[in-house]
Amino acid sequence: MPTGEQFFARAEALLPAVRAKAEDNERDRVVAPSLIAAMRDAGLFRVMVPKMFGGYEQHFELVLRMVLAFSSCCASTGWCAAAGIAHPALLAGFPIDAQRELWASGPDEYVCGSYAPVGRAVPCNGGFRLSGRFAFASGCDHARWAVVGALIAAPGKAPEAPHFFLLARGDYVIEDNWFVSGLAGTGSKNLIVKDAFVPDHRRLSFADATSGQSPGGISHGNPIYRTPFLAYIPAVLAATAVGTAKGAFDEYLAVTRARETRGAVAGGSARMADFATIQLRVASAEAAIDAAETILIRDVRRIAEKARNGDPITVDDRIACRRGQAYATKLAIEAVDALNASTGGQGLFLSNMIQRAWRDANAVGRHISLNWDTVGTMVGQHALGLTPRGQY
Repeated sequence: MPTGEQFFARAEALLPAVRAKAEDNERDRVVAPSLIAAMRDAGLFRVMVPKMFGGYEQHFELVLRMVLAFSSCCASTGWCAAAGIAHPALLAGFPIDAQRELWASGPDEYVCGSYAPVGRAVPCNGGFRLSGRFAFASGCDHARWAVVGALIAAPGKAPEAPHFFLLARGDYVIEDNWFVSGLAGTGSKNLIVKDAFVPDHRRLSFADATSGQSPGGISHGNPIYRTPFLAYIPAVLAATAVGTAKGAFDEYLAVTRARETRGAVAGGSARMADFATIQLRVASAEAAIDAAETILIRDVRRIAEKARNGDPITVDDRIACRRGQAYATKLAIEAVDALNASTGGQGLFLSNMIQRAWRDANAVGRHISLNWDTVGTMVGQHALGLTPRGQY
């Protein structure tokens, strides 16, 4: 079985191709199929698949590192890679019969997802009739399966707690509505579901997934499948923003070291690197990126250690993870904001990598699981002894 470092080396080998496709991905509004195929050929989509189904049961820190690397070249590729590589850890929580269906053709399936419980699932004989419009299904053009969120609502009764449902490609239609300013290459389109039958075994309660007590996860021996999914899925998505900021920082240094001011301005023909304001921007961005990456890796390692030791993962632990994910994203945004503000007129061009990173990182910060205003208030509520209102 390949080691984690061997998998990471495979991801690194793809970086030149990822970098070369970044503009194409944005223009086409989807990650190039050749990149998804290359990830599949490298075995990346089976990294978190259970061994029972031909996977390698690796660890979340490896996924996080790969997403950081991909995102440093193209945020959209990093985002879709995060979904494709990390989703199997969530999918391993579904009942075993659902997993058998999903991985019947092998462990390399790319599965998209739309988590918000906006759908309606009506109980019927053997399962549910599901309907809804599910937004932000990143990478859906590459997927043959999707995970969507819905509330179970029997006729005449109040909706029950949210659940995830696993859908085959024939159960939904893709609505091409993804015309956006950031993460444009992710192809995060709507999935339209109209009265699709979903068997009961393709259902997983949100409560089981967030507690780490899912039926499938318990049946697998590896403790990674008993980890609350909000401790790792948002972390690898946050890594998209941090990796994007790292890539923008490297580009900024390469350009600014050789750049001189132009035109009739104060200090004309002076080296940009000699300006104290530029030096401060570089220092602030570097510190923010380093802190963001440190937070993400520390929190993932801490949760993994607790899971390995069989220690309970408490509400305090889960809230701390959510805090780190959102704050790391905030720091990444601050870094690219500082860099982008001093790119001059060249930074207005859509082909400018720093400008694209600025839009992409800010787009990551719009995600409900990573938005600091949303998550930060929940963290504050918990610290003040109030009942936290949010997802953790």
